[in-house]
Amino acid sequence: MKRFIPFLKSDPLVAVIRLSGPIASGARAGLLNDQAVAPLIEKAFRRGKPKAVALLINSPGGSPAQSSLIAARIRRLADEKQVPVHAFVEDVAASGGYWLACAADQIWLDQTSIAGSIGVISAGFGLHDLIARHGIERRVHTSGKDKSMLDPFRPERAEDVARLTAIQEQVHQSFIDHVKTRRGSRLAENDDLFTGEFWVGRKAVEVGLADGIGHLVPKMKEHFGDKTRFAVYGPKRGLFQRLGASVVAETIGQIEDRALWARMGL
Repeated sequence: MKRFIPFLKSDPLVAVIRLSGPIASGARAGLLNDQAVAPLIEKAFRRGKPKAVALLINSPGGSPAQSSLIAARIRRLADEKQVPVHAFVEDVAASGGYWLACAADQIWLDQTSIAGSIGVISAGFGLHDLIARHGIERRVHTSGKDKSMLDPFRPERAEDVARLTAIQEQVHQSFIDHVKTRRGSRLAENDDLFTGEFWVGRKAVEVGLADGIGHLVPKMKEHFGDKTRFAVYGPKRGLFQRLGASVVAETIGQIEDRALWARMGL
């Protein structure tokens, strides 16, 4: 009741944003992207004058662009509102998931949490031999010689791989710059830090990817007192999603998601 009475001091409030799932553009349930999480982030920073915002992260990564957009939104609001941000990692904050964690001022792990995988990956299939064996002729017509770069139905070209590698290196450098800017001197001197390697729990703390082992409620109460209140902001499933609409699209998406989680052994 006292938080509704102007002259009585309210108990400290921590806004909690749940960021769970692969990071990719699209409207499918379970995906993290700027369009989907922007309303949650905006509400978390603007409602009730929170003492801090806590990011509850569980993501194997995904789109670099969406990771960057979400992290930039969090930092903009944190600076605008002068609100500290803490990230709490559940199973994993890897690749783009760790990009999100670095939007926080401090990062906390469970002893079994996975963190890191600071790198860029592209994967596909070469199917040209398969279609040749079945007498299938591939017909592609483009107005630019590189328009069909890395077409899985034709033999891989060295120049295509070189071009892809150059693009990946640009994205990788942006990721590295983001981590170095946010973590600064807390990062250890470790040759494997930006190779795509990942670490678990205390090992991740030792190399500077996180600040310590800690869980959301006790850590926030340690900072702001035992009477700290929590407001949780997370995605809501729409009516059609609850009724199981778009089953085929959901199934395909879940297979892709499963592959991302499997890279972390989860």
